[in-house]
Amino acid sequence: MVLGTPLLAAAQSAEANWPTRAITYVVPFTPGGSTDVIGRVIAQKLGEALGQPVIVDNKPGAAGAVGAAFVAKAKPDGYTLFGGTISTHAINASLYKNLPYDPVKDFDPISLVAFLPNVLIVDPNLGVNSVADLIALLKKDPAKRTFASSGAGTSTHLAGELFGDLIGVKLTHIPYKGTPPAMLDVSSGQVTFMFDQVTAALPLVKAGKLKLLAVTTAKRMALQPDLPTMQEAGVKGFEMASWQAVYAPKGLPAPIAQRLSSEITKILQMPDVKDKLTNQLGMDVVAGSPAQLAGLMQKEIPRWGELVTKSGAKPD
Repeated sequence: MVLGTPLLAAAQSAEANWPTRAITYVVPFTPGGSTDVIGRVIAQKLGEALGQPVIVDNKPGAAGAVGAAFVAKAKPDGYTLFGGTISTHAINASLYKNLPYDPVKDFDPISLVAFLPNVLIVDPNLGVNSVADLIALLKKDPAKRTFASSGAGTSTHLAGELFGDLIGVKLTHIPYKGTPPAMLDVSSGQVTFMFDQVTAALPLVKAGKLKLLAVTTAKRMALQPDLPTMQEAGVKGFEMASWQAVYAPKGLPAPIAQRLSSEITKILQMPDVKDKLTNQLGMDVVAGSPAQLAGLMQKEIPRWGELVTKSGAKPD
């Protein structure tokens, strides 16, 4: 005990003085997508609250697995945070046989941030004006039709797989390393359609380069009230929503975890943050506690495991 006392005192001092340098916030996707937008909003406000810069580091690849594996191996000292998603902390658990991290054992949940509706997106020049029009086109010549996603195993990938399964059409999946390049290929007609968060789609929709056909949630979005749900559009059984959260490497000291959770909750309740995420980007901000995030994962991991098995989805 005597030998351990100086080390314990040093550790307690480090926790009490945290943070004394910059914090890295790892986003496991390319810049411009929903996870990146949320990460940059939180990073800016968190840096102001803590008095140290919070730097966003994009590490895309393998449906977020590259960035997640990096953070899982990082030192749990409060200087590395992770922008986790439904992909990294639910879907990947069943999609990848040799996932280089464990969503539950390798991370400490810090805060649930928001739920995000996915939308069905097409090129305005495709010649379809409804989900029914798209289904007719897909059934006419499915071999020529493809769908994009922000990466194999993402919720946008499984949304496409579920769509094909429910309408009885086998479609070819084209994975990308993030949302922006996928949307560009949809807008140019190189890919037939995709599902993705409304966050990234709206700028291109307003520019007339993309068209929205439906939303994947059970209820319509306040941001796009005229947009029908997939079920209203005739695709019975289609309902899903993506989610975003903040994690840290497993073993984060409790005082630091509590401080982070408290600060992020305050950030998500700020009027300017809520306005940007909710009114401008269509997110349902929730600011859930670590316990709520852990509980969500307990439900989502088996749920998505069933969908992966049923659809036969595989990482490309």
